[in-house]
Formats: sequence, structure tokens, C-alpha cells
Amino acid sequence: HPPCRAASRARRGVSAPEHRLRPAVLAKGVTHYYEPLDAERMHRAAQCLLGENDFTSFRAVQCQSRTPWRNVMHINVTRHGPYVVVDIKANAFVHHMVRNIVGSLLEVGAHNQPESWIAELLAARDRTLAAATAKAEGLYLVAVDYPDRFDLPKPPMGPLFLAD
Repeated sequence: HPPCRAASRARRGVSAPEHRLRPAVLAKGVTHYYEPLDAERMHRAAQCLLGENDFTSFRAVQCQSRTPWRNVMHINVTRHGPYVVVDIKANAFVHHMVRNIVGSLLEVGAHNQPESWIAELLAARDRTLAAATAKAEGLYLVAVDYPDRFDLPKPPMGPLFLAD
């Protein structure tokens, strides 16, 4: 089934904070972040992204999408043991949208920016004001929802090293 028929997509960003050294086993499976992260603070800051918004501040310069408007249905930041997990579900994503959101949320979680910063970035519609793009390591496509008429199975969300 082509992606254009998908009703929504869900991505998961996994970060391993508070470790001076990059984890060897999951080096390609998580985004390594050197500072402690406050997942609750990140979660509160992210809630302004819910609903239909212009994501220009979080889209890559080379994005070819005709519109920056996307509808975020769910965004949740949680801690799973040593990992901070950002779950985002939307009707679609502009180029690097999730990585740019995660990069900015990492700054909020490290107390380098106030919680209100994410809302300010969204309103500014200026990519140059947001944080650096988070690395692709640790970013997973975990679900694609299609209309019920396709009757497709629902596999468990990943990555499998995280218990849902």
C-alpha cells in the first residue's frame, strides 16, 4: 500500500542521556546526549505542537513539500530506564521535522532553553532559530496507520529493546 494512502505515521526518537561515553552496543540505535535530560519538562514543552500547525521552524531547508502545515495528533516524552523517548504521531512529516523537534526538545530537557521556547519557535516560523538537527541514530518509524478497509496487522512498536 503506498504511503500516500496512510492516515497517519508515528516516529520514535530514543536518546541515551547522562552518559559521558557513547554506548557501544546501541551506538547506532540511540541518539547519544551528554547532559542529564528532564523528560517531564520536555513533555510539557512539546504539547504546544499538538494540532494543525505550520512547522517551518522544524523543516529542513531542502524540504520539497508544498506546505509546512502538518497535524500532530500525539506527542509524548517519557523515560524508559536510562532512555528518553519522544513519540510523535502526525498525518505526515515535513523533511527532518522529527529530528528538528527532538533537537530542540533536547535543549529544553537539558535546561538550556525554557519550556516556552518550543512554542516560540513554532510561532516564529524560522528554522534558523531552532536547535541543531538531532542525529538520525535513534529515530524509528514505528507505525503507519492505514484506513481499516486494508485490514492490515498491527505489529508492536519498536525498537524492540524498549518494552512498550
